[in-house]
Amino acid sequence: MSMMSDIAGLSVSMHAAQLQQSVSISIAKKSMDSAELAAQELLQMLPAQPGVGEHINTCA
Repeated sequence: MSMMSDIAGLSVSMHAAQLQQSVSISIAKKSMDSAELAAQELLQMLPAQPGVGEHINTCA
């Protein structure tokens, strides 16, 4: 029966690791979404400057 309890213990450990990874990925995604929204808000607060961003220098 020791082998069965070892297998059950490993299964529980693997499930816990998968859950922890899923939570970490979810938190990272939420953090990235928040950063994106903050950047968009900052860009909207900038005053409009005519001519900026219309041309890209590809010779550099």
